Formats: sequence, structure tokens, C-alpha cells
Amino acid sequence: MTTTRPRAIDPHEALALMREGYLYVDVRSVPEFDAGHPEGAYNLPWREPSPGGMRDNPEFLNVARATLARSQPLIVGCQASARALAAATALLADGYPHVLHQAAGYGGVRDPFGRVQQPGWQACGLPCATQASAGRSYAALCAQRRGTPRVID
Repeated sequence: MTTTRPRAIDPHEALALMREGYLYVDVRSVPEFDAGHPEGAYNLPWREPSPGGMRDNPEFLNVARATLARSQPLIVGCQASARALAAATALLADGYPHVLHQAAGYGGVRDPFGRVQQPGWQACGLPCATQASAGRSYAALCAQRRGTPRVID
């Protein structure tokens, strides 16, 4: 299957699209998400902390398939771009046709010296939360995968 690279958007465009019905999927780890995330985001970690450092989340696509309808337009974001691009590309390859990559992430893109090159969601002053909306935490998505109805149809 040929996969195209997801189109990159900035935080302001992401917010405008969320208001039109796109879902924001934050692929950062649970602790990162809990520290602050775009208001209304779903948490579906691409990588997870482990004793040996971060490791790929083997359940990423399984949880996505069980909770997100393939027809649902998605915006994928992380802290600074890399995880979101990888996750968005994986979702496209898995048959999700409407996937965008929020390239600045939550924290923004920085150069090797730590200078902000593109401000992220938080620095743009967009709506943030530290509590997941009902049914949007990773624990809730995993519970739904185990037998309850889909989040979005």
C-alpha cells in the first residue's frame, strides 16, 4: 500500500479544524498528556515510558482501530513533531484517509540550541487542559477497546 506523508498544519489551523469536527489525537505519553494538552484531545501514546527508556506502544493501532472510525478526520500532535509524524504516517498506512500532522506540537519546534523555531499549541495561547475530557484518556480508550462501543462512528 502506498502511503503519502500527512499534510502539516500549525496550531491555529488545528484549532479551526477541530471546530469543524476534526479530532485531535495527542500521541505523547500519559504523563506528558496529563501535564497539559490541547483541550478536547484524545490521548493515544505512540511511545510509552519503560524501565529502559521510551518504547513503541504495541497497542497503538489496535486501540485506534477500536475507538476511532476510519472516516473520522484526525489531527495528530505530540510535543515537537517527530512522534506525531510517525503516528500520522502509520494511521494513513492503516487506512485512515483523513489524517493531518500538527507539526509544531504542544511545545513547539526548537533548533539544536533550544530556540523556538515554531511555537506550539501552548505558546500560541490556545485552549489547554490537564484533565482529559470524558472518554478521551488513554485508560478510557483502552477500556473501550476491551468491549464497549466505539468512541466515534
